[in-house]
Amino acid sequence: MDLLLASVAGYILTSVGRVHQLFPQLGILRPAILTGVVAIGLWIFDRHASRRSTRLIVPTTKYLLAFLLWMALSVPGSISPGNSFILLFDSFIKTVLMYFVVAGSVRQVRDVERLAMVYLISATVYAGVVLSRFDLGAGDAWRLGHLYYYDANDFGTFAVSAMPLALYGVLAGRRTMSRVLAAIALAVLTLGFVYSGSRGGFIALVAVGAFVVVRYEGIRLRWRISGPALVAVVLLATASDQYWQQMSTIVSDADYNRTEESGRLQIWQRGIGYMLQNPTFGVGAGNFQAAEGTLSPYAERQQFGIGVRWNAAHNSLVQVGAELGIPGLILFLAIIASTFVALSRAARNRRSLRPQCRGAQLTQALTASWIGFLVGAFFLSLAYSEMFYTLVALAVGLQKVTRSGSASVNVRA
Repeated sequence: MDLLLASVAGYILTSVGRVHQLFPQLGILRPAILTGVVAIGLWIFDRHASRRSTRLIVPTTKYLLAFLLWMALSVPGSISPGNSFILLFDSFIKTVLMYFVVAGSVRQVRDVERLAMVYLISATVYAGVVLSRFDLGAGDAWRLGHLYYYDANDFGTFAVSAMPLALYGVLAGRRTMSRVLAAIALAVLTLGFVYSGSRGGFIALVAVGAFVVVRYEGIRLRWRISGPALVAVVLLATASDQYWQQMSTIVSDADYNRTEESGRLQIWQRGIGYMLQNPTFGVGAGNFQAAEGTLSPYAERQQFGIGVRWNAAHNSLVQVGAELGIPGLILFLAIIASTFVALSRAARNRRSLRPQCRGAQLTQALTASWIGFLVGAFFLSLAYSEMFYTLVALAVGLQKVTRSGSASVNVRA
């Protein structure tokens, strides 16, 4: 792994895995800023042909840049321009820039594999720290609460999105030890996932398991089943009765998400209303909660001294539609769809990615990770998260190296 890839790996560990928050001593070095700046500089001045920015001119990149532009245009008309300005310039521009660096840094399938393993390591370390530092209790303490940066539901989706990469390590590991470590990572992620108690994450896990069993080509069925079977064993062995009781409420008509004004269904309905009231630019990026406190039907209560919850969207599509209007939602959906297309095109390169080879399996693993993240994000506000755009960058990077004919996995960096 060369210095650029090492810097990108550091970026993923900090921006996605939040290792500097897990271990505060690292915060003194400002690793998120340091690794990001170093990676940007190295990529800009790198002369390697496969790292030229022109190779990233694909539909996903175009949609992402259009999405960024639309977000910028929404700032002046936001209900709170300060919120939009901070999100845009303090966070999202850097996220988009690092999308270019992550996707641009890879030269071959082996590089994509390395960065995917860093994503897996970041999730596993996060899960391991959570398991070692947080205990479950009785009553309302049966599941994890707010953790480091993420809450329990965010972490549940993070864990699910990393599990297919652990399965890839088990099935395609280069050495016996690496396969054993991947199996341990899968078990740790599953146990951390159980602790999260996330219902949306559970639905995402089922979706990933179904994809692996039905669509993970090139591996015999009994081996494809082994990963989901390991997850199921850990799940059944560690999940409490209260966990299963909570999962059973997913389809219950009496669940608060269906009945209460702060439940997801009513929040989504209000979010769609914000989009229809402001169809062009929405209420402005980062302003969904402000809309809940100022535009919702319940906002008038505040003048009578009655508190109103400034709820998050709890759905990435509703979040974007409400905050950036119908055009913003269309662009966001285009990013999602074109990422699937990028993975599909990488898989169709049969000359370098036969169904039995490592590159084909990596494509399928990233597709499963993408599905897991999207299903989990349907119940969370993750439209601008580093997880989202890191997975997009890995997919585009894989498309780039397979399209350019540099898909060899055996070249040493």
